[in-house]
Amino acid sequence: MSIATKLRRIRKTPPEGWDLIEPTLEEFEAKMREAETDPHEGKRKTETLWPVFRIHHQRSRYVYDLYYKKEAISKELYQFCLDAKLIDGQLIAKWKKQGFENLCCLRCIQTRDTNFGTNCICRVPKSKLDAERVIECVHCGCRGCSG
Repeated sequence: MSIATKLRRIRKTPPEGWDLIEPTLEEFEAKMREAETDPHEGKRKTETLWPVFRIHHQRSRYVYDLYYKKEAISKELYQFCLDAKLIDGQLIAKWKKQGFENLCCLRCIQTRDTNFGTNCICRVPKSKLDAERVIECVHCGCRGCSG
């Protein structure tokens, strides 16, 4: 579903400043379509979704940075992106909390998705892990988002 389709669905005209972020969001949408149609022969079942998670994270982080860090977009435009579901509001809510500033996806902090009822391995600080082993999150392919 393209951004134009999502905009038609909510039936609102975009607020001022939309023309500044629209090309980048369209680019993310094109990458998302490409990631969804990529062949996944030879990959594990979970690996096929990793590019989708990565692009979803990048798109949400782009708007988050514009609004909270650079203050380059208005509150109305930010709210419009949330209402149109162009960005993940729950993920952004976690980024505002201490210790979750670099969280890769919400599945990594859900304890019900792990065998022992704990966080994902990517949430363990790299200083506490074995330096030689490469650790990848099963859910999204993250190699460590805790710092």
